[in-house]
Amino acid sequence: MTYTPFRIEGQDRPARWLITCDHAVNVVPPCVNGGSLGLDPADMERHIAYDIGAEGLASALAASLDAPAVFANFSRLVIDPNRGEDDPTILMKLYDGTIIPGNRYADHKERERRLDQYYRPYHDAVARLAARQEDTVIVSVHSFTRQFRGRPPRPWHVGILYNSDERLTRPLINRLRAEPDLCIGDNEPYDGALEGDAIERHAILHGRANVLIELRNDLISEIHHQRTWASRLAPILEAAARDGGV
Repeated sequence: MTYTPFRIEGQDRPARWLITCDHAVNVVPPCVNGGSLGLDPADMERHIAYDIGAEGLASALAASLDAPAVFANFSRLVIDPNRGEDDPTILMKLYDGTIIPGNRYADHKERERRLDQYYRPYHDAVARLAARQEDTVIVSVHSFTRQFRGRPPRPWHVGILYNSDERLTRPLINRLRAEPDLCIGDNEPYDGALEGDAIERHAILHGRANVLIELRNDLISEIHHQRTWASRLAPILEAAARDGGV
């Protein structure tokens, strides 16, 4: 089977929502060190290589919203599609205490090759789908680990990340905080204002309403949990969009 750096589901679905999944898989393309970064297979199954559960959640959420979805088809350790091209963390050599052997000697030429072969084609696909309607709303789906090595556990079930545009994120946070069983992070566990990231590139710079949703990965590690969360989030997103006049 021919390798492609991105995958699209539901390209012709009519909803104005666009679901993106930057860290969908832990795939190392065949042309990167023969398909391996030199890590133990157990490390490739950790959050350092991809966002566990995010692919299935994004797929189910897109189906629930009758919207297209775009997935990056390479590990974040190959080149991180949720970083600006000039971000020093776009090609990681050490992550959460783990050295990435296949990136140790990656120089500027190798970085540029990975940008050309993987990163840029994915972003071209996102840009193409985002431009299909004038009022596209972008939802970027991610997951986060409950605990980094040597650090305290994170309390949140869901994190809502945003940059300068709060039209959708503020009412979404309010809606989710009304759910009695959830602990919601407001720009936690990360700050959503990351210069050059995928949301800035495809939403902020074009005036498109947007949100980056982070689910704690132990909550969506199984497909039935991913589907349950998608069914729960879809109507909340639609209600939040109405609340915000999006």
